[in-house]
Amino acid sequence: PTDISDPLVNHIFAHFWISFVFYQKFPYSYCIKWNDRELRFARTMIFTVREINRDATLLPGVSLGYRVYNGCGSENLILAAVEAVNGEDSRGCSDKIQALLGHSSSGVSTVSHLSTCACLSDKRQYPTFFRTVPSDRFQIAGLVQLMKYFDWRWVGIIYSPRLYSEEGTADFVKYAKKEGICVEYRLPYSLTSTKKFHIITAMLRESSSKVILMFMPFYYAKSFLAKIEAYNITGKQWVGSESWITQADLASVGTKHIFDIIKAFWEKFFDCSFSPSNTSTLCTGTEDLRTVSSDYTDVAFFREENNVYKAVYLVAYALHALLKCENGSNPTTGKPCVLEHIKYVNFTTVNGAKVFFDENGDSIAQYDLVNWQMKDDGSAEIVNIGQYDTSFPEGEKLKLKKDTKIVWGGNYNEMPRSVCREPCPPGTRKAINKNKPVCCFDCFECPEGTISNQTNSPDCLICPPEFWPNEKRDRCLPKPTEYLSYKEIMGALLTGFGLTGVFLSLLISIIFLTHKETPIVRANNSELSFLLLLSLKLCFLCSLTFIGRPSEWSCMLRHTAFGITFVLCISCVLGKTIVVLMAFRATLPGSNVMKWFGPAQQRLSVLTFTLIQVVICILWLTINPPFPRMNMKYYKEKIILECALGSAVGFWAVLGYIGLLAVLCFILAFLARKLPDSFNEAKLITFSMLIFCAVWIAFIPAYVSSPGKFTVAVEIFAILASSFGLLVCIFVPKCYIIIFRPEQNSKKHLMGKIPPRTL
Repeated sequence: PTDISDPLVNHIFAHFWISFVFYQKFPYSYCIKWNDRELRFARTMIFTVREINRDATLLPGVSLGYRVYNGCGSENLILAAVEAVNGEDSRGCSDKIQALLGHSSSGVSTVSHLSTCACLSDKRQYPTFFRTVPSDRFQIAGLVQLMKYFDWRWVGIIYSPRLYSEEGTADFVKYAKKEGICVEYRLPYSLTSTKKFHIITAMLRESSSKVILMFMPFYYAKSFLAKIEAYNITGKQWVGSESWITQADLASVGTKHIFDIIKAFWEKFFDCSFSPSNTSTLCTGTEDLRTVSSDYTDVAFFREENNVYKAVYLVAYALHALLKCENGSNPTTGKPCVLEHIKYVNFTTVNGAKVFFDENGDSIAQYDLVNWQMKDDGSAEIVNIGQYDTSFPEGEKLKLKKDTKIVWGGNYNEMPRSVCREPCPPGTRKAINKNKPVCCFDCFECPEGTISNQTNSPDCLICPPEFWPNEKRDRCLPKPTEYLSYKEIMGALLTGFGLTGVFLSLLISIIFLTHKETPIVRANNSELSFLLLLSLKLCFLCSLTFIGRPSEWSCMLRHTAFGITFVLCISCVLGKTIVVLMAFRATLPGSNVMKWFGPAQQRLSVLTFTLIQVVICILWLTINPPFPRMNMKYYKEKIILECALGSAVGFWAVLGYIGLLAVLCFILAFLARKLPDSFNEAKLITFSMLIFCAVWIAFIPAYVSSPGKFTVAVEIFAILASSFGLLVCIFVPKCYIIIFRPEQNSKKHLMGKIPPRTL
């Protein structure tokens, strides 16, 4: 609250004259400092005492008196202290002083309206000290919260070499550090030292902080700002630690004659002269006080006077409580003691201000946040932009008015940024640099596979296995899945080749079916030829099961279908090879081997070889079948959808059995390659099996080393290449003869080409 009452205003104006004759005279020195602000404090105290004495309920039958001491200079303070302790002043008045109100400075107070030093809260050193003005520790907490509110993390401090400023600066640095606010520099300002001022100006030009906290009383600040204005230092936001709004420091006046002091004060106050002068107006003695603008006549705010008002009432309420005790004594100690009752005083003034103390003798802290806004005429308008009130819960103590415009340093409308380092954005982590203040941290990009989704994140988080960071590394996105699809070029090409193989196998089957009675088709068991063509169709079709998104059924089907159809195919080729060898042996005199490997035996051999592979596949599917799996080990940024083998032994048993039959077939065909031309199918089988074995021998290292979907592509390629090898080498030459050389498709032609030879 900034307003006490209209009677106080009237009191200040009505009793101005008596203030001139209020002085202290000492035998050794004179120290009279005319200060408008201190004069207002004295007037407020007198006004409050008179108001209390008129109250018949607060102190019935008791009237308060007062003594006012000159607080200028150490000698005056010592004299005042002696009189207060002894209870007798220079006039011979021996009334006992019950409480001492004063001094505005933190160094010499007992019950104070303006002593703010946090050191005075130490009850071990100052057990009798109380104050109605908030302690500096509340002010410092408010300043730190103000810095935090505007996110000013990098500030400079300029302070005066006084107890208030030095301790306040030290406490601010300590509290600011806890909130992550760093101080770039702390420089003392002296009213007389030019060297220190030059150090300050050099630092202001070189520093990167945009906010400067001034921890100094008014007259220091007035001197500093007046000097700094000439240096044209811009881009800084000045933050004051105390109220400088209505203060004006008048020069100290000293003379041997008190009348001259009063005469000089009148001339200075009304800007006139009692002596004729060409430079000033002649004083008449009837000057109007209301025409003068000064701290004494400024009644717009009563911030500090309100503390004086509460301090006087504090003593009155303590006396009121004391008088209620038995015989006027403390019921605990039995001794009269105002101090004991001051500790427990709790009252509300007429203007609604609550007064009580905590265990340190401190009262509630309430601060106005004001903004100096320069007008076009060069004057400053003081605008209240918010309040800091310690009576509110944590997080709600600092409140700024949303509808109030704030003008920043340099008359800018935008809030300045004051940080040593801009916050680390998402996607980076914050690292403390041991050689710099905590605010001057470093930002490092999150490593591969990690993210940070907050500003100034101390650590980067690892994405879950199914996720991968985006480009900015501030979010985890689902990893893209990879598998051989029909829609991509490679999958479409392999699908096309597989369907082409099916079409060619079907076409050859039709050709053979339409010419099934011709010698070239009937030679070497046409039944095995048709069965071989059927198995080749199945081989081409089983390659299609490897394309597409893996599922539980497709994984089991692709490997088992591949194993069984290829064994069926190789079994047919092996049967045809054995037939060639048996047929050649049957041409020898006295040989009857064909009866041991006739059509029934051929069918049985194919069935037996195939059933063995079927048993292997059933065992594989029963014990540990293939299953779909997300492979996240090969690539970090994507997931490979593949079919895990389940049992590696089962997979290699299937391949091994196919390889065993293929090698056996190749050996037999190689032995029969030089048989008579009538049975030259052995040469074709030899070439086809050579291609088959070469493809699957090359498949093994390619399969093991190929990543992702290329593993599947290699397997499909091996299936198609070996199937086309068999189809082309065994059936295309026969189709050529059937279509383009029909004259060679005769029994006579085949029999006529048998040259006489011995084995």
